[in-house]
Amino acid sequence: MATSALCPGAIVLGCDQTLALDDGTMFDKARTLAEQADHLRSLSGKTHSLYAAIVAVRDGERLWRHVGEARMTMRPLSDVFIDDYLAHEGEDLLSGVGGYRVEGRGIQLFERIEGSQFNIIGLPLLPLLAFLREAGVISA
Repeated sequence: MATSALCPGAIVLGCDQTLALDDGTMFDKARTLAEQADHLRSLSGKTHSLYAAIVAVRDGERLWRHVGEARMTMRPLSDVFIDDYLAHEGEDLLSGVGGYRVEGRGIQLFERIEGSQFNIIGLPLLPLLAFLREAGVISA
């Protein structure tokens, strides 16, 4: 909301993601590739929820918000696969809470994905576009 004060009258968007196992275990972004390897071992063979939240604010007032969920089941991953994956993808993986990019090599981590691709990449685009049309920002 503070950022909207810097842009009076403008609609400012904020987005973020969280990741949770079905038992409630929450994951933060890994700080190192070794920590990311541990995360992948913890997610291996399990289903998790990836939540993508977005909020629209103008002049410090929340206009709209949305939380999308994708259910993602990782296949069982070997240590050899994890090491190879991290070696090829590198520290760019540390920018996302899941440590994967399904639009690239990361799709190989999964055996099942339910939900919007846009939620997975961190921007629930279809609900955002509907809001922007409703708000008159883009044409209907």
